[in-house]
Amino acid sequence: MEVGETKCSSGYSKPPWIFRGSALYQLHLVKAETARACIPKEFRLVEAFGYTLGGFFLASYDDSPAGIFDELVVIAGLVWNPPTSCAWAAKVLVNSNVACDHGRKEVGLPSQVARFSKRITAITSPPKSKDIGFLNMVGMGAAFCSPRDHMNVQVTEIKIHDTKDICNINLTSVVPTLDYNKWKGPAIKMSLPSYSGRTEYNPNLLKYSCQIECRVRAVQPAKVSCPTLILNNDRERPSEHGSCNSVDSTTGEHIDNGENLSLSVLLSKPILALEFSCLKMQVEAPTVVSTVSRNT
Repeated sequence: MEVGETKCSSGYSKPPWIFRGSALYQLHLVKAETARACIPKEFRLVEAFGYTLGGFFLASYDDSPAGIFDELVVIAGLVWNPPTSCAWAAKVLVNSNVACDHGRKEVGLPSQVARFSKRITAITSPPKSKDIGFLNMVGMGAAFCSPRDHMNVQVTEIKIHDTKDICNINLTSVVPTLDYNKWKGPAIKMSLPSYSGRTEYNPNLLKYSCQIECRVRAVQPAKVSCPTLILNNDRERPSEHGSCNSVDSTTGEHIDNGENLSLSVLLSKPILALEFSCLKMQVEAPTVVSTVSRNT
């Protein structure tokens, strides 16, 4: 922090806040009934044929106001509040107390502290296709090239006197070969408006924007698995040892009870995965869309 720069209540510098690192942004087809259970009643869900666009944003920041930390944002779906549509975060997990406190109090996010365990192993690469010239031009050819690394990210939510395994995210990343800049894909700039709030830490409804600069390329969607979950009301519980079944995001069933809505989003069908490298994300201070009376 520069001399004379002030901090907000969470210990962060004043907005806008700058985050640098890398991320995976994965879009899923999420059941509309699942998404509606996650969003405030004043919003209208953007849906078609019983589905909306949700998914997750898995980021690793190596430079931020909170230092180095990892983040998993579970996106329930797209909501419509004229004149624009925005993403709604059903759950945010970070492995930083400072980042968690800031997300709760300053941005209105449903942030929780979690542990991110990562394991990287090399895997056998398939034969390289001869017909990927165009894909290379648009930054997608690397998804069909070799060699490859396999990364497993296990996310465990940490609460007082308790921990809970949330999910395992299995990613296949390609090791760069010749032209590193082409491997990373084209450089883009975009703005991602989002709504937040309606939490115990910030009950007001908020709106904020993220200005993103990065290089982006399409990659193979990550497979998501979670601890064994039983779906029939309160009579049944997850297995005693929290073992994982082999259900992944390409075949997993939707989970409809309230406690597991975020897991239902993670296990829904993926349709697109984008890898962000050289990421610079600027988060503006949120504005209040509507307030909640302290008496309600």
